[in-house]
Amino acid sequence: MFDLHSHLLPGVDDGADNLATALALARAAVADGITHAVLTPHIHPGRYENTASSLRPAFEQFQRALETEFCAEEPSLQVALAAEVRLTDDLPALLERGEIPFVGEWQGDRILLLELPHSHIPPGTDQLIQWLAKQGIRPLIAHPERNRDVLRNLARLRPLVEADCLFQVTAGAVAGDFGPGAETRARQLLEKDLVTVLASDAHHLERRPPAMSRGRDAAAAIIGESRAQELVLDNPRRLSACQFAENPVEHPA
Repeated sequence: MFDLHSHLLPGVDDGADNLATALALARAAVADGITHAVLTPHIHPGRYENTASSLRPAFEQFQRALETEFCAEEPSLQVALAAEVRLTDDLPALLERGEIPFVGEWQGDRILLLELPHSHIPPGTDQLIQWLAKQGIRPLIAHPERNRDVLRNLARLRPLVEADCLFQVTAGAVAGDFGPGAETRARQLLEKDLVTVLASDAHHLERRPPAMSRGRDAAAAIIGESRAQELVLDNPRRLSACQFAENPVEHPA
């Protein structure tokens, strides 16, 4: 499986707090069947002051540690760097300075993992998405099933659907790990064929593990094995093909 949303990079946000924890998370991911992970630390001005420039050295150090951790005879975790970017007024300036690392590409657009505030979908979000589209950027909306506006009313996502956003649902939400409301919304999004990828959003070994298999199995019970496999392998692999040069995959037409 390919995991396009994870917080394994140590010491940069609310995910892994040190290298030992990050390596343990990597081993747990491999044990769950994850072979490739795009590491997506938070970029959230005022809270997590990360940028592409500041994250790159931390990523390279972690990548070297992974190469040491896994011996040649065992499966290892292939990693790439992106970010989970909070929707704030700083976003256009960060993009213009080249300080936002992208998850990958889809149908000719660069893909930005965009996190909405948990409490609501801010007014003007649709105008920002239109501006992004002019820059050749398409948002992959992180965990919409947990946004409180969406929990209150699924129709709040309609403008984002109409703006051709992609949607990343948390695998654990489909399996019920985030409560009945998020589970209901995740299942509805699957039924409406609005989910582009399932991902772990891993933060912690116990509370938010790097696990996708239970969510994949829960999704398969709703939309079938083939479609569920597309969400954990085919779609994320195509989307992140430019990140993993050893596994080139043609983008969908």
